[in-house]
Amino acid sequence: MTINKKNIICPICGKKGTWTSENMNRPFCSSRCKLIDLGDWATEKHCVPGDPVDPHSVDDKEE
Repeated sequence: MTINKKNIICPICGKKGTWTSENMNRPFCSSRCKLIDLGDWATEKHCVPGDPVDPHSVDDKEE
């Protein structure tokens, strides 16, 4: 049986690792780096490009 291991680099700290089922934090090297990334999204340091949406202007129609 051949196990396919892909080499990855943590997007937060740059540490090298592998993309395996044993690495529960992938693509990060640790839970610390995973939480740093989550904090960046929560503080809107990271965002998905596009026009802002006013949550009060969205239709609540049932389909």
